[in-house]
Amino acid sequence: MTVDLTAFAHDLGLPGLFDAHTHFLPPRVLAKVRREFDSAGPLIGSAWPLEYRGTDDELVATLRGFGVRRFSALPYAHRPGMAEFLNDWAFGFSDRTPECLRSATFYPEPDAAAYVSRRIDSGAEIFKVHVQVGGFDVRDPLLDGVWGVLEDAGTPVVLHAGSGPVGTPYTGPGPVADLLRAHPRLALVMAHLGAPEYAEFLDLTATYERVRADTTMVFTPFFDRLGAAFPRDLVPRLRDLQPKILLGSDFPNIPYPYAEQLTALARLDLGDDWLSDVCWHNGVRLFGESSS
Repeated sequence: MTVDLTAFAHDLGLPGLFDAHTHFLPPRVLAKVRREFDSAGPLIGSAWPLEYRGTDDELVATLRGFGVRRFSALPYAHRPGMAEFLNDWAFGFSDRTPECLRSATFYPEPDAAAYVSRRIDSGAEIFKVHVQVGGFDVRDPLLDGVWGVLEDAGTPVVLHAGSGPVGTPYTGPGPVADLLRAHPRLALVMAHLGAPEYAEFLDLTATYERVRADTTMVFTPFFDRLGAAFPRDLVPRLRDLQPKILLGSDFPNIPYPYAEQLTALARLDLGDDWLSDVCWHNGVRLFGESSS
């Protein structure tokens, strides 16, 4: 079975798809990211032939053609002094792309709490943190103020903390569990369902009211070949967590056609109601149907 992208949302009675995990970056940063994927860099670990390339306008047009009505930019910083440059660019991208959530990032540095607060006041709707690429611990004292600001605001943070595709000393569920004990009202979105530590990250998703998870790349044949196959005995938990699961894809940084993510979700056989919530309603409940 392969999903027909032109019919998928329509057949579910949806106005479109809400993809909470897509990436748009400044051209020079994007070029560097693509080089890392092309060379299967040390944090990627295997061949990763990108399916989609092109300019921002071309990639946005591609998403629209797939029926994606809302998506994100999700920049992520990997060194001090970089976050606000990315945030400026991402805000500009959202200004000229109505479907895109106003996206931002941060890094453990002395002024992080101040600029995160300013970004929230300026309309930031979603943040992205990638501890594997960033090379930092979510418990870094320089982030204490940031987490407090985000907890008070309730602004969602897509957090890549699972140990896939290559684990580092900063990945895994332990640091995130400590973070949530200290800040239990954080609105975290566990990227990739926490792959490959699925059970542990699903436990956190179930335990904390504002914690969610996204489907990014999970259940696809490519992810299975990476050794990140989702355990069949955990599939019923996805039904239990139906209101907390968001569609994510990692577009455009995926090594297969976009439809494979949707095909993989449909193969779970969790029902049209589950698919409808994951692919549209849960995102709308969290962010709204259109940009403010």
